[in-house]
Amino acid sequence: MQNLVLRNRRGEPYIDLNPVVFFTAAALIVLFVAITIANVDVAEEMFSTVQATIATYTGWFFVLAVNILLGFMLVLLFTRFGRIRLGGNGARPEFGYVGWFAMLFSAGMGIGLVFYGVAEPILHYINPPLSPHNAQPRTVLAAEDAMGIAYLHWGLHAWAIYAFVALCLAFFGFNRGLPLSIRSAFHPLLGERIYRWPGHMIDILATLATLFGVATSLGLGVQQVNGGLNYLFGLEQGLPVQIVLIAIITAIATVSVVSGLDKGIRRISETNMVVAGLLLLFVMLVGPTLFLLNGFVENLGFYLQNFPTLATWTETYTHTQWQNDWTVFYWGWWIAWSPFVGMFIARVSYGRTIREFIAAVLFIPTVVTFIWLTIFGDSALQIEMMGDGGIAAVAQQDVARSLFAFLDHLPLATITSLLATLVVITFFVTSSDSGSLVIDIITAGGKADPPTTQRVFWAVSEGIVAAVLLVGGGLTALQTASITTGFPFGILLLIMCYTLIKGMQRYVYEQHLDLRPWEERGVPFSTEREYRATPPLEED
Repeated sequence: MQNLVLRNRRGEPYIDLNPVVFFTAAALIVLFVAITIANVDVAEEMFSTVQATIATYTGWFFVLAVNILLGFMLVLLFTRFGRIRLGGNGARPEFGYVGWFAMLFSAGMGIGLVFYGVAEPILHYINPPLSPHNAQPRTVLAAEDAMGIAYLHWGLHAWAIYAFVALCLAFFGFNRGLPLSIRSAFHPLLGERIYRWPGHMIDILATLATLFGVATSLGLGVQQVNGGLNYLFGLEQGLPVQIVLIAIITAIATVSVVSGLDKGIRRISETNMVVAGLLLLFVMLVGPTLFLLNGFVENLGFYLQNFPTLATWTETYTHTQWQNDWTVFYWGWWIAWSPFVGMFIARVSYGRTIREFIAAVLFIPTVVTFIWLTIFGDSALQIEMMGDGGIAAVAQQDVARSLFAFLDHLPLATITSLLATLVVITFFVTSSDSGSLVIDIITAGGKADPPTTQRVFWAVSEGIVAAVLLVGGGLTALQTASITTGFPFGILLLIMCYTLIKGMQRYVYEQHLDLRPWEERGVPFSTEREYRATPPLEED
């Protein structure tokens, strides 16, 4: 189907979209907003019921799916396909490593990690699950479990999902010349039908998953901004204030959208990484430094040692809702976010080899995430276990205030709380900015640089949906949105494992690529340096 294109007097397009995908997705979002607003009194109960039902009956699927995707990426890392360069032999990266890492990390986990970095380990410590130690609350075993489970939720599984979707989009978009859209990953299976209704349905689902995944993060972020402003200036906490904050920060994100990818997203991403890094360094230096260094080593060892148990636990022999509230929510959230983060990472990863891409996206953000969780999570645990405590009580009452309750135990609490609030705001802007760019690309039929007008529309839509979810049920509604859209998209991800392999096999065959290591191609040793400096693939 042809795009709907409207041009201004200078002949420049200000509207360029796939009408089926754009208007269907927009209509479904408007319908959701209208139904929720019209039934606010019953919305919270409805969201709670939907979340419990989906989590209970599909939890096994989420656990199985994310393990399959992680295994697939680890295997692919060491195959001959790792030498394929995204964009072809002559492709070169658009961004340096620093800018690249900052953008993918800011888009990938920023708000959620700040929101849960203190709260999650503390909440697991006072309410541990019945695995792997059957630990009693507030014990050493509970603390070990708490950090290991936090590592599980934010570590390799999450980034494997992002890396997989990003790789599919980058390969089919840059190497196969297909639109930069989720539908393109199904070309080996659907052929030209990706341009007809099957492809439209895939992109509509990807659009909804992206929007609700981003809205979940924005909802969490604005709750924490409100908590920070309450701590700093006594600003009242509640829905009216949070809706106003969403409107203000969405307006800032809209300005960033208009500025474009290089001036907008990249600069804000690098800024919030610097501010977040300063906050991280401060907590590391003034907090229990030796305890944190020991903790990182022990947490990592615990995570790796118990990885099979943690990764495959499904509460089969217990009767609690713990996993539904935590692990299943996270897996649904990451899957729902994967079109957004995957598209964005693909967009900024042109010119990387597949091996370089997987290694960087899978391991570097994971290590940074573990460092963040250790410094904030273990510091909070140390205070709770050996100091005055009080953080757990705040986290149980209001998760959004747990970070500020923790910072209150350190020097310069007002300054660090201000920095933390600034970090959340900049992560909010980056997520909204990046999310609107991705949704705009999908609804524009995969065009990499669609008109800014549409991007503004989606940035505003994300803010509205986040506000509606908060009005309709708060944290429960945010969790429901992620799990509901994550389940059907998770099925598509498993199918994409097959289509990616078929697509790469076809690409290697058509391009006559020699994927053997350079040593096996008869390259003289004296030309090794020169050989390393050239694209790693050569045509026969």
